[in-house]
Amino acid sequence: MQQIFNFIFKNSYKLLFLLLLGISFSLTIQSHSYHKSKVISSANFLTGGVYERMNAISEYFNLKTRNEELAIENARLKSLLFNKADTTKTILPDTIKGVNKVNIVAVSKVIHNSFTMPENYLTLNSGSKEGIGVDMGVINDLGIVGLVEKTSAHYATVQSILNLNSKISAKIKKSNHFGTLSWNGKSTGYVQLTDVPRLAMIRKGDTIVTNSDSTIFPENIGIGTIYKIYTDDETNYYTLDVKLFNDMTNLGHVYIIDMKDKQEIQALQTKTQPAK
Repeated sequence: MQQIFNFIFKNSYKLLFLLLLGISFSLTIQSHSYHKSKVISSANFLTGGVYERMNAISEYFNLKTRNEELAIENARLKSLLFNKADTTKTILPDTIKGVNKVNIVAVSKVIHNSFTMPENYLTLNSGSKEGIGVDMGVINDLGIVGLVEKTSAHYATVQSILNLNSKISAKIKKSNHFGTLSWNGKSTGYVQLTDVPRLAMIRKGDTIVTNSDSTIFPENIGIGTIYKIYTDDETNYYTLDVKLFNDMTNLGHVYIIDMKDKQEIQALQTKTQPAK
């Protein structure tokens, strides 16, 4: 306490000066509206800047949660889009409940992604406990990614479309001519659509999407655009280089899709195929 008194006594003139300066400053502001508005404006500017920076920091740390919320909302909207009734078919009121054929099982995050090997795979941070099963399709906002190959309780591995074993039914969107989508093992940005009939009217830039006969993906999921067209005179079929919509080297959140009638369709197709 004695030290405080000593400090005040020693600096009494300076403290008195600061006190009088503060009083005069306050009186000046109160008696002049111009000065008052300037001070308030400056204070608002300073506090506003502080709040803005605090909010930016808060948003940065909440970004992960917000991204997950957006991914879940996107999944809900995609599910509604996939299950939209086909207006080209007549649907009776009693059968309208059977329209929902696609289910988005889970929203997951890619925690590992290989793309430099002949047979590439992804690992997801969701598994059988989230309802993910073998042979379910995997997509993101830009298009197809691959299909689930194996699962554990909390993780799943996915066969990437950049895999020599990948075979997906795809079509030219504007004409519905279809073929088999595969990868030749060369570029991470391109896949190949083979067995496209020569009578198909195609050109560079045409969009390639999933075909309706796929039991893995819903129809019209984006894949990419035609980049090059190769003609095989011996077979009368085109082979197309397809530039992917997806950057397969940079994947984040994905959606896992279950086609509800998949097993029924596959069983019927197996019975229909001629015996070898």
